[in-house]
Amino acid sequence: MMELKTDTSIQAMRESGRVVARLLTDVREAAAVGVSLRELDEVARGVLREAGAGSPFLNYRPHFAPVPFPAVICASVNDAIVHGIPTDQRLRDGDLVSIDAGATLDGWASDSAISFTVGHARPEDTRLIGGAFAALDAGIAAAVVGNRIGDIAHAIGTVCRKAGYGIPEGFGGHGVGRSMHEDPAVPNEGRPGRGMPLRHGMVLAIEPMLIGGGVDTFREDRDGWTLRTTDGSRAAHAEHTVAITDDGPHILTAL
Repeated sequence: MMELKTDTSIQAMRESGRVVARLLTDVREAAAVGVSLRELDEVARGVLREAGAGSPFLNYRPHFAPVPFPAVICASVNDAIVHGIPTDQRLRDGDLVSIDAGATLDGWASDSAISFTVGHARPEDTRLIGGAFAALDAGIAAAVVGNRIGDIAHAIGTVCRKAGYGIPEGFGGHGVGRSMHEDPAVPNEGRPGRGMPLRHGMVLAIEPMLIGGGVDTFREDRDGWTLRTTDGSRAAHAEHTVAITDDGPHILTAL
């Protein structure tokens, strides 16, 4: 069931959103050639501790997962699309990295993701990352009172398809609030004018995921979490927690 948030609740979510924004900023600054994904997770844990916040990722176990998630960030590199588990893998020059993270503060959760290149960027990776953020911007612009979920999905999908990118089938955004995943689902492709009407007080995690090779298929690693492209092409992910208000969309996970 979807919960409409009060203005006071949205402000509280803004505080947890600031923690996520600081976390992602610090992790990106720490990401360099030779740094391990596990070390990036430790940076994120430090930000949460300093803020007195918890992680909605740590020990999360949805129905499909064989084990609880063991970290506070998802760290997905190159052909990993989402849900990558931080390991001792060390970053190399030119790696495309997607970091997804959340924070829970005073009972309210927020969720956000960024993608970036370590060291020297390949032009096609720069374009792919730009496409992910352009799709996110389009989805946020469509998140206005009077529109519908399908309008957000259509805006995201239009940017992705026009650029020739694939969209992982069955994955997209979601509601967020007292827990990290709430109703409604927010697809990354759809028909405009369809789906749930957008109302003041809805809070959504809008998160485009793009596959550089243009296919929509993916495979799952043996860890039961990491999703990878089937064609070996690279992927990018961008996400913000967004409150829908009568004054327009408010991004809660921006610094």
